[in-house]
Amino acid sequence: MPRDVLVSPGDLMVTQEVAAAMPDGRRITRWTFGSRAGVTAEVLSLGARLQALNAPDRAGRKANVVLAGGSVQDLLGQASYLGATVGRYANRIARGVLRLGDVMYRLDTQLTGHTLHGGPDGFATRLWDGVPVRADRQVGVRFRLRSPAGDQGFPGTVTAEVTYLLDSDGELSITYQAATDAPTVVNLTNHAYFNLAGEGGGTVFDHLLRVEAAGYLPVDGDLIPLGPVEPVAGTPFDLRRARRIAGCVTAEHPQLRAAGGGFDHTWVLDGCGFRRAAVLSHPASGRQIECLTTEPGLQVYTGNHFDGSLIGRSGRRYTAYAGIALETQHFPDSSNRPDYPSTLLRPGEKYRSRTVYRFSAE
Repeated sequence: MPRDVLVSPGDLMVTQEVAAAMPDGRRITRWTFGSRAGVTAEVLSLGARLQALNAPDRAGRKANVVLAGGSVQDLLGQASYLGATVGRYANRIARGVLRLGDVMYRLDTQLTGHTLHGGPDGFATRLWDGVPVRADRQVGVRFRLRSPAGDQGFPGTVTAEVTYLLDSDGELSITYQAATDAPTVVNLTNHAYFNLAGEGGGTVFDHLLRVEAAGYLPVDGDLIPLGPVEPVAGTPFDLRRARRIAGCVTAEHPQLRAAGGGFDHTWVLDGCGFRRAAVLSHPASGRQIECLTTEPGLQVYTGNHFDGSLIGRSGRRYTAYAGIALETQHFPDSSNRPDYPSTLLRPGEKYRSRTVYRFSAE
């Protein structure tokens, strides 16, 4: 399909094209942006989704390093979270019960009986309105979505924005904003799965991961936090020094079994404000991602439940551990846990969150 060149300052560019159509005929738009010589990104209006991220290795060879569904049917089904902006509430709310003060709301739930990533028809399955943007030596796309009161059971009408910006040095910035007309909860994140060997390039067992956290949240069999923060010391969750993923997720530990044979947990990040959360690297290619965020937590999921039934854009099947998600966010079920950082948003307030994925090759 023909591409419209929307912004082209020097080495940076943004193009737009119709990528596909929804079942009801509405068009899905794809924006491609970034540095012609460096990192480029593709995002879709469906789910305000990061669909591809092409990054060079140490020899300058580019490869897409995020997993992505290959069809609209997949993007509305089993691949709906891949690369998507998930909300209103990323992660889980136990039993779909949302308590705000003295009022209890019943949210829509998945088959598990809990609310995951905003419910069965959350932000990941919506068409967002997008416009190209240019900032100081950065180009990208800003998406906007209106979520009416009662959407998936949540109170308040929420207007959400997510802005992707990429510079010529390979720094991808994702900034979130939201406002509401009634008290509600907001917790947004991006659900990209990374494989620095390339999309469909096998497991992430040979990747190294470091997380700046001395504590994590153990979970029950439904992946709902059990409660207090536990220290990572002496466990496979101690990633304060970079460790090979294979050695961590294959260790014998009850929390790894609870998550289906790997990580699907929230690390409680050290410090506050905008700071480094994690570093993911792939020694064979030299590719590395440094993740920085304003958020208090990092959900690390090692793709334990990929079973080969999903075929990616590469034409290869995604089996277990085909990618790793680094989801910067607030803690799961925090509306029911007064000891966790609050996700409450009131009228007149502005929800703001920022995450940066900084790419390099060594």
